[in-house]
Amino acid sequence: MSAVEKRNILGVLIDDADAQTATEMVIGAAHRGGPFSVSAIAVHGVMEGVLDPSHLYRLNSLNLVVADGQPVRWALNHLHSAGLRVRVYGPNLMLSVLARAEEEKLSVYLYGSSPDVLSLLTGNLQRRFPALIVAGTSPSTFGRITAEAADRIGEKIRQSGAQIVFVGLGCPRQEVWAYEFRDRLKVPILAVGAAFPFLAGTLRQAPKWMQDRGLEWLFRLSTEPRRLWRRYLLLSPTYLFLIACQWLGFRFHTTGKPPATEILYG
Repeated sequence: MSAVEKRNILGVLIDDADAQTATEMVIGAAHRGGPFSVSAIAVHGVMEGVLDPSHLYRLNSLNLVVADGQPVRWALNHLHSAGLRVRVYGPNLMLSVLARAEEEKLSVYLYGSSPDVLSLLTGNLQRRFPALIVAGTSPSTFGRITAEAADRIGEKIRQSGAQIVFVGLGCPRQEVWAYEFRDRLKVPILAVGAAFPFLAGTLRQAPKWMQDRGLEWLFRLSTEPRRLWRRYLLLSPTYLFLIACQWLGFRFHTTGKPPATEILYG
């Protein structure tokens, strides 16, 4: 496994790991049994860190942040000569880790989304990975929760015996969850974005040719315009402008600001 370096993209520290290396790191952490938080991040995720110093601190406290979006991969390559040939697409990373978990008999937990999506997702995964041990599932409450409720969620997941937890709450809630629950669970936590509905078959993925050309945003905007217009029509151009500034020599600091209190999502 090649050495992994964290690279500064607008202040967000993104690892130059490919999918194989990221999978090996997660599986290694699962065998060691310690906390290890992971996010597959796209432009929206980077911009959340740019706009919120506390969230920047959270992102830069995660153990592994990989380039899910093509524009993030391109920035890594052009600004830091990272040499990433393909992005680390969240759904593919999830499948890669699940395949290894099945092979090595590591149990997994699925947290987030709705009961219907979780049911379809679990069925699809068990057909694809017949020997996979799914220790449990929990749907999202789609809102803020108390510290007591978070402790109950953490206890439920610990009692399940899960060795890897996948979180599908959407950006930035899932990264907040991975940050806040890392020490509660002390197992690898993977924030994998829209992987849950994609792999459940309830949300269409962009055609591969659009993904490869960085046009996934256009496909998703056309399917969910009301929810995603701000993300793609405001944040994406701002991201490109700031990347140009960084390329011209403008420095983006990585320190962020420690959150004053927990923000707990369920």
